[in-house]
Amino acid sequence: MKSDIYTQVTDRIIDQLQAGVIPWKSPYFSKVGFPRNFATGRAYQGINVFLLGSLRCTSPFFLTFIQAKELGGHVRKGEKGSLVVKYGTYNKQDEGSHAEEGEGETRRFLRAYTVFHASQIEGIEFPTPENLPELSLSDKTDRARAIVAAMPSAPAIREGAAVPCYRPATDSVHMPEGRFFEGEEAYYSTLFHELAHSTGHASRLARKTLLENRGISADGDTARKTYAEEELVAEMAASFLNAHAGIIEDELTNSAAYLQGWINALQSKDAKGWIIRAASQAQKAANYILNLAQEDARP
Repeated sequence: MKSDIYTQVTDRIIDQLQAGVIPWKSPYFSKVGFPRNFATGRAYQGINVFLLGSLRCTSPFFLTFIQAKELGGHVRKGEKGSLVVKYGTYNKQDEGSHAEEGEGETRRFLRAYTVFHASQIEGIEFPTPENLPELSLSDKTDRARAIVAAMPSAPAIREGAAVPCYRPATDSVHMPEGRFFEGEEAYYSTLFHELAHSTGHASRLARKTLLENRGISADGDTARKTYAEEELVAEMAASFLNAHAGIIEDELTNSAAYLQGWINALQSKDAKGWIIRAASQAQKAANYILNLAQEDARP
């Protein structure tokens, strides 16, 4: 069942990529807010942000079939729901043991749920969708600058590099000068990507895909997979940060080569599981940079 859920999520992402949509670059959650469950008030996390944000809805609210019924409404007949998942860990004590609470074997779980958008539900009065205020370029760059400044235990940021990169050995981000970018939004979007890499440093989140990343030229499928997963973590985390800053990523980045590259990566052998894990790690990376409480960032 777990393998089937992984496959469902991966296939959903691949379908969107093949349709020319990059789920983690959807502008909709930048415009109407991150998708959230109307009953609990909680925003969705990790891969669920991209699964729901890419639906291009004009309201952020979702409910399960049962939640809609409990709130006095109902899902309209014939409506098709959307997949979300819950991923995390729990502690299981061995049967018959006298282990203290919190001890025992840690196990992972993955569950799939179906949710329906507010527009698919009748009998419930949802808040009128309000687009987030239009921000000026200076507003966006001020927000982006504040995000960078607020990052705890930040790496050194140095300008003058030929290409943007994060160097784990020196724990430093290297950026070309701002004049080499199309604009300040492009500069900060790139900087967010590199800062996301830096969160994997041993002194921060100690992310396995960063610590074991030996680059795209390394030999072996495992090394290439590690590189691809770490790049996806940084891509997704940068999208979270762009949304917080009000930066809507340029549609021109959705090039055919870029799209096909991710399609190939997700269709590769043993890649079915890491899209969910990468999104969860991206949420943690963004939360770290935003200096938010580090929960377990479960989708």
